[in-house]
Amino acid sequence: MKIYIIVNLIPPSLLFLFFLPLLSSAARLLPSPSSTTEFIKAKCNTTEFPHLCITSLSSYAPSIGDSTIQIAHAALNVSLISARATFATMTNLSTGGRLSAREAEAVSDCAEILADSVESLRNSLKLMARLSGPEFGDRIDDVQTWVSAALTDDTTCMDGFSGEAMDGEVKRMVRGRVVRLAQLTTNALALINELAPLP
Repeated sequence: MKIYIIVNLIPPSLLFLFFLPLLSSAARLLPSPSSTTEFIKAKCNTTEFPHLCITSLSSYAPSIGDSTIQIAHAALNVSLISARATFATMTNLSTGGRLSAREAEAVSDCAEILADSVESLRNSLKLMARLSGPEFGDRIDDVQTWVSAALTDDTTCMDGFSGEAMDGEVKRMVRGRVVRLAQLTTNALALINELAPLP
């Protein structure tokens, strides 16, 4: 009550000066945008596809800060978004009626495999949200297992397009999307591996 009365007696111009030191102290506790950008670059430079890593995570900078867990979580989320979009594209393409019978079968098989990839990435994100306590190491192991399975699915998706008979625009389009997804997943796994406790 006393603080409330005193604050109401202070002119607005002086009130700002009263709280300025508190605001400055709080601001110093938060990583600056430039330091967060440097943090993302430094971490992404440890991945296999650093440029893709940096460009895909730059918009997540405010939530990443300087946290190794948050950058791994963001990379995993980016991979899941890409997996869902690629799955939707493959599903629509397989039912569009503009493919040869063999192309339609290959795209449909790819869509089924990508559905497994989406599920694996979703499961890994759920585990990432509970990385704390004595089970931290075990949960990281499980996340690594799920993401590795998703990466295997990504590369397996192209198996149905082997052979010269399948060369063409459909194969190039599918490869472009699947390769990007695999690269994002590879980067996410690299950032997750940095969280694993030393043996």
